[in-house]
Amino acid sequence: MKEKRKYRTVEMLLRIVTAIILIQTLHFKFSGHPQAIHIFSTIGMEPWGRYGVGAIELIAGILFFLPNYWKFASVITSGLMLGAIGFHLFTPLGVKVVVDGVSDNGHLFAMAIAALVFSVILIWRANFPQLYRECLKKKNEVK
Repeated sequence: MKEKRKYRTVEMLLRIVTAIILIQTLHFKFSGHPQAIHIFSTIGMEPWGRYGVGAIELIAGILFFLPNYWKFASVITSGLMLGAIGFHLFTPLGVKVVVDGVSDNGHLFAMAIAALVFSVILIWRANFPQLYRECLKKKNEVK
């Protein structure tokens, strides 16, 4: 397999897996699942935070399947997942979410870390630092 094609296959797999992670949680957020309500109540963002985060995740999940827009989706996802990981680590929510005596055994936390790692890899693959330097260079040339 050619080197470039191998990288594109890995890139596509990362996009699909990250989109699946984002989209599969939407049912719980939008349907008012007790675990989702508990999570957002614990961090003081129920119900507006649950719906807002769900809407942003839906948009990012869709953007992962669109050519060139997946780059923006990876930036959005990395921000969302940094927030999610921060809430798990620095609030009473905890790494293992326990609702009515039933624990998720840290699965939500693990999925947030996986989505963050995958989105950061995709940001690196999109070569955002180079794109940023080129935009600055063009901006300075216009002046």
